[in-house]
Amino acid sequence: MRVAHMLVVVIVAAAMLANGVGSASAQSRTTEPLVQPYFQSGKLAEGDAALTEHLKANPGDDQARFGLGTLQFLRAVERLMQSLYTYGLRSGENELTEDLPFARLPTPPNANPKTMTYDALREIAATWIADLARAEAMLAQVKSTDVKLPIKFGLVRLDFNGDGTAADEETLWKIFMRVQGGGRGEIVDDDAPAGAGVRGEPDVAAKAQQFVIAFDAGDVQWLRGYCHLLSALAEIALAHDSRELFNATAHLFFQKVQTPFPYLAEGRKVADMGMGFDIADAIAFIHLIRFPVTEPKRMSAARDHLHAMLRQSRESWKLIQAETDDDREWLPNAKQATVVPNVRVTQEMIDGWLRFVDEGEALLEGKRLAPFWRGTGNRGVNLRRVFTEPTQLDLVLWIQGSAAAPYIEDGELTRPDVWRNLVQVFGGNMFGFAAWFN
Repeated sequence: MRVAHMLVVVIVAAAMLANGVGSASAQSRTTEPLVQPYFQSGKLAEGDAALTEHLKANPGDDQARFGLGTLQFLRAVERLMQSLYTYGLRSGENELTEDLPFARLPTPPNANPKTMTYDALREIAATWIADLARAEAMLAQVKSTDVKLPIKFGLVRLDFNGDGTAADEETLWKIFMRVQGGGRGEIVDDDAPAGAGVRGEPDVAAKAQQFVIAFDAGDVQWLRGYCHLLSALAEIALAHDSRELFNATAHLFFQKVQTPFPYLAEGRKVADMGMGFDIADAIAFIHLIRFPVTEPKRMSAARDHLHAMLRQSRESWKLIQAETDDDREWLPNAKQATVVPNVRVTQEMIDGWLRFVDEGEALLEGKRLAPFWRGTGNRGVNLRRVFTEPTQLDLVLWIQGSAAAPYIEDGELTRPDVWRNLVQVFGGNMFGFAAWFN
């Protein structure tokens, strides 16, 4: 599954989590959840301040803490969208941008954008990492395993353009529709917000408001894992110098850019294939994914985040498998039903996933090697050293094999039975289940 799809899964779930915070405690059963009004009004900053003050006076209220952590995650998403709006993101304007995660966010058109620079783009990424860290740290303080958060998805709003008002069209539902539906506002199942392909947004959005999920302690760990995954991807990006790529292709993504080649956004094209961009620009984009390492410590930080993601996944499934109820589950154990339509989670799936988690940790530790795809013999790539001893990232040479040379070793390869089993139990939708299971 694309990174964009992984992002939308966590955005949707975080919205669901936050809208019902507080409903499980005895006190909050008879009062409106503390965080709910802020999500329905889209006033996330006010909610952040209010819940922070509440926790100072009520430090043992894990329900409010759960709400604040998920609110802070959605504030991170909101701030990312507002930054991209400020700089005039060309959201979904052409076939190329529709395939990149950040460009598929439903950022409104900006009639007067600021000029995007390479340094400004890196600052946006650094802020995204800091915001995710803040949310994850809050969620990490949730110690209670007795949390139950039934919520309605379609009521959550974000201020996409930073004008201080979250309008009717500025909803999490819009993000789901755009990202999951390939930027075209389509979803597949008209009974629940879980797929891609069926038109008729108003009817589906109305049903989304009635779509209730009861999240619990396992989902706290699930969201923490996603914070780490998204942070890892951003750290990898910031570890490398991609200025050359920015200079040659930033005009494809932003309305106004500061580069040495302003003429690339003007006039004639080399080969306009009718897809909204010059095919020569697409070729250049691939050619220029050859990034020198400028901040190697960020690669080690990315590896730490990936380790943390796997730890949280294991902890999440430990809690999920201990559940004895069956109450509108987001991620169910084998004896429960999920609210996701037409899906059944089996014990074989869970066991296969946990074996994958073990194998992933062994690969990140360098205890097992990823098979090398060129030459003969049983040599493999030490992924631990890819992160701890990074060299220039050259996409073409990695595919070709020569860029892997510094990391090729003799040793124990990853166990093929783990991967065969994963394909067997998840079938043709292995990546979709992986993005959901985390």
